[in-house]
Amino acid sequence: MSEIHDLSITTTQEDELLAEYCRTRNVNLRNELVKRYLYIAEILAKKFTNRGVDYEDLFQVASLALIKALERYDISKGFKFSSFATPTIVGEIKNYFRDKSRIIRLPRKNSEYIKKLENAKAHLSNMLSRPPKTHELAQYLGISDEEVLELMESNYSTKTASLDYYIDSEGETELMSVIGTEEKDYSLIEDRDFIARVFQQLNERERKVIYDRYYKGKSQREISEDMGVSQMYISRMERKILDRFRRYIKKDI
Repeated sequence: MSEIHDLSITTTQEDELLAEYCRTRNVNLRNELVKRYLYIAEILAKKFTNRGVDYEDLFQVASLALIKALERYDISKGFKFSSFATPTIVGEIKNYFRDKSRIIRLPRKNSEYIKKLENAKAHLSNMLSRPPKTHELAQYLGISDEEVLELMESNYSTKTASLDYYIDSEGETELMSVIGTEEKDYSLIEDRDFIARVFQQLNERERKVIYDRYYKGKSQREISEDMGVSQMYISRMERKILDRFRRYIKKDI
């Protein structure tokens, strides 16, 4: 039954600090907790490296998300902070990637100038039989060279890229690979913590029935033979335990 006992939530020094922070919201205490849990931000930021964004930028996003998770955390709900913070940090990192790939909408005045710039390029290219230079465009439009360069940069930032477009110089990372998708494992984190809390309310025999049925995949007949009781007894016990789980779920919601 050692596997079952591994589900127990133990009280740690961090839990005590978290409980105090949830009660006082002391900034100094929050900073101390950030230092203790900063390793989570480091690990998750490293998982998203080599996708066209520097690690330092990802670590900064992850660190800010860690602070946000601390400010939202409520220890009374019974979830471990690491389990609560992980999906929050991952979500912020994915949002950061989405924001970087999002189309930029320019003010109407800039859009009008960009249209004039494109028309000037076409006109001068036909007239000169070659692509016009920056100072030629500036002279034609009656603006400075710097303004032409700014318009070119703004125009480039609004261009969309194919999902097959490689975003790194080595040609190994496609844009599709950095677009956020839901990680199914994170959706199970809170469920696992919930199950651990409910397991604490069961006695040793009830834990064995649930563990053998749903972790080892044994049949009710196999469990009854192992425990020396009738299959009907195991069936009734399992049904009562599952009813208890449902009541806990409704209470937790």
